[in-house]
Amino acid sequence: MRIRYLNSLIDSAGNTRALRAGQRFLCLPFLLALAIPLLATDCTQPDANQTWNDHYQFTAVPQGHGGFHSPYEGERSLVNETEIRSSFTATAFLGLRLPYDTQIYFNPEVAAGKGLSAVNGLAGFSDGEITRVTNPAPQAYVARLYAVHSWSIGSETECVEAGPNQLAGLYPKSSFSITAGRFAITDFFDDNAYAHDPRGQFLNWALMYNGAWDYPSNTRGYTNGAVAELKLRRWRLRLGEAMEPAQANALRLDWHFATNHSEVVEGERRWQSGKLRVLGYQNHANMGSYNQALLQSGAPSVTATRRPDAIKYGFGTSFEQKVGDGIGVFSRLGWDDGGTESWAYTAIDRTASGGVRVEGKRWRRPKDVVASAVVFNGLSGVHREYLAQGGYDFIIGDVRLNYGLEAIWESYYAWSLPQGFTITPDYQRVWNPGYNRDRGPVSIYAMRLHWEM
Repeated sequence: MRIRYLNSLIDSAGNTRALRAGQRFLCLPFLLALAIPLLATDCTQPDANQTWNDHYQFTAVPQGHGGFHSPYEGERSLVNETEIRSSFTATAFLGLRLPYDTQIYFNPEVAAGKGLSAVNGLAGFSDGEITRVTNPAPQAYVARLYAVHSWSIGSETECVEAGPNQLAGLYPKSSFSITAGRFAITDFFDDNAYAHDPRGQFLNWALMYNGAWDYPSNTRGYTNGAVAELKLRRWRLRLGEAMEPAQANALRLDWHFATNHSEVVEGERRWQSGKLRVLGYQNHANMGSYNQALLQSGAPSVTATRRPDAIKYGFGTSFEQKVGDGIGVFSRLGWDDGGTESWAYTAIDRTASGGVRVEGKRWRRPKDVVASAVVFNGLSGVHREYLAQGGYDFIIGDVRLNYGLEAIWESYYAWSLPQGFTITPDYQRVWNPGYNRDRGPVSIYAMRLHWEM
């Protein structure tokens, strides 16, 4: 019955033929789940390591806003009219343990839907489940397919529970690992226990990740690459190398890896009730320059200044801290060079965010969560001037610009239901959408339905 209901949600997006293809794409993992029993995962058993596992998720996010103050609009503005749009994703998470400390993970996925204003007008866009793919019909694709190989350092072990892309078992407390294949680079970097997953936490792009990190990915958020991680008791060090999109916000990745690629490094310090991560990145791609665009006559176009040797770099921090029983706080800071074209994620050069998350055990709903956060996004001086003179980024552009920080407040209540369902009312208030004081504020409402097993 639940599957029929979720199918009806996809049907509302349109294309029946694409829907059936997506259902066939996900059918095999579900049949495998019924055909093969899971092995024991109790860490007290002599053979505690899980040989394989499977997990699944469905997420639907209807979202809308009403009219707001808007004396003018551009091609990439948030539209000043009532809008209601929906997004949908379905994912299978399949893991397999091979001999010699190697694991393989495979995630087929189906996505459908359409974002507010065709996913334009907000640097901190309001739905982390939607991408800028123009076809709203269900599309099936491989989200992740990667291998992990680990080497133990020392003999101390710890019990790790099973989860999506995580096999249960006894793992060394200190190790070195290499991951290679197709994945989201955000699976490994810029993590945060309280603001990282739009399927269960904050929906806004600038709260789920560090908005000033123009992280390498295609339009759907995935890339190909490798990540090396050194894991010690209280420290982590990660190095990543990944492919860039062929064009700004493109679905196709650029296979000219020798010249177009991204490096990211992150150090992490852990203590009993919190973590601090410091991240740095450098992107190499065929990007344009806002400074060069401003030298053009007429309305500037950053796409006309692209060069194959362009470099974009930046830094970020992620902090999380448990401050009481079921209460956690977090913050992020981010900065990039501000002169290079927004390429893969969004148009944010500076960002600062913070928030709090409270579990429902205080009102006898231990699986419920209430959370609230604010984020302030900004642009470099040359980036502001480019937009003020009528330039466009791939996600924002109002023809004119009366610059102000894009400020966003988001709050949600995750209401846990039986059988793995969660319903989450979500509210966002955006001041200066697209960094424009002449427009807004705007209120955005959502009702997220999530199921997982």
